Amino acid sequence: MAIAPMPDKLPANASLAVWALTPNGKLLGEKLCCHLKQARLFISSRLGKGVHIPTAAAEPGTGSICKNTPLCDNLVIFQKLSEAVSEQFHAYECHVFIFSTGIAVRILAPLLVSKLTDPAVVVLDDHGLHAISLISGHIGQANTYTRHIARLLKADPVITTATDVNDLPAIDLLAENMGMFIETPDAIKIINMAFLQHCKIRLQDPLHLLGPWIPRDLIDHTSQQGPTVVCDWKTRKVSRETLVLRPRILVVGIGCNRNTPFERIHNFFTTTLETAGISVHAVAALATTDLKQDEAGILALAAHINIPVRFYDKTALSSVKTIQTPSRMVEKHLGVKSVCEAAAILASNNGTLILPKKKNQDVTLAVALHKTGSLL
Repeated sequence: MAIAPMPDKLPANASLAVWALTPNGKLLGEKLCCHLKQARLFISSRLGKGVHIPTAAAEPGTGSICKNTPLCDNLVIFQKLSEAVSEQFHAYECHVFIFSTGIAVRILAPLLVSKLTDPAVVVLDDHGLHAISLISGHIGQANTYTRHIARLLKADPVITTATDVNDLPAIDLLAENMGMFIETPDAIKIINMAFLQHCKIRLQDPLHLLGPWIPRDLIDHTSQQGPTVVCDWKTRKVSRETLVLRPRILVVGIGCNRNTPFERIHNFFTTTLETAGISVHAVAALATTDLKQDEAGILALAAHINIPVRFYDKTALSSVKTIQTPSRMVEKHLGVKSVCEAAAILASNNGTLILPKKKNQDVTLAVALHKTGSLL
């Protein structure tokens, strides 16, 4: 069986906030900021004097603190811990608290929203003996941060997520690492518990995207009952207990009359996909002609659903030979036979057109399935 794609290092350009309350915590925070380039050190105003942030280790791998380095811009002195953490909580991908877990829990309790969006939180004792993954171990990658920080400090990593300690896959982490949208997050615990109980799950994965990363003995290919995962771009009726994952494998080619309002574009976009049984959460990008680079409605749609827009010039659009619904009107005004279909096919790496051109008075769109099965 293939090994599931799991992170073994910190995300590129990860932003970290390191918080210290005690003198030892301050020294430990300085050491971390020496190694973690994207880290910012937050210290209590009671410790504000004589702080310096090292810029490189004196001897890599030894944990030595650099000497004679100036105070850097990555230092913030706070007055009240709870207020400062509240203000900064969602500004960083990971928070490292160098104080007791009890303090951390009391401060974090009112700030937590969802395991899908909360940043990672790692707790260290102020001697750096233990690094504890506290919040968002999987999707927030607190477990990965914890292991990395523990290696830097030669500390013991403390990981308590059950799937990790039992050397089993975690369905939420698999989905996150594969760029999938988790549509029914409440069902995550049902699937992970099934893995822990060594119960087989039903897997509806027509493109075989998720299956290769789950041990074969945990998948039941025959049963019509039991814990279920659906990994597909097609919408279907499922029970509330079903975990629905949307692989981001579709491109929507789009065109519109000049100055078509966002609301009109958005309504046609959502209605057309819903009618066709296509999940909007499986859409990875929009694509259109480069003449629409300043089209406010299209740009607003992309921003609204948080996906990029890819633009193609006349030569590229004209190179597509697999369009299904050419337009004489488009050819007359733009010099190409197709915008939405051609752009969708181009952006999907010459993939399959699963929804030919649909149009209303102002908007056209088409949907293509990415040739490789994944855009991310």
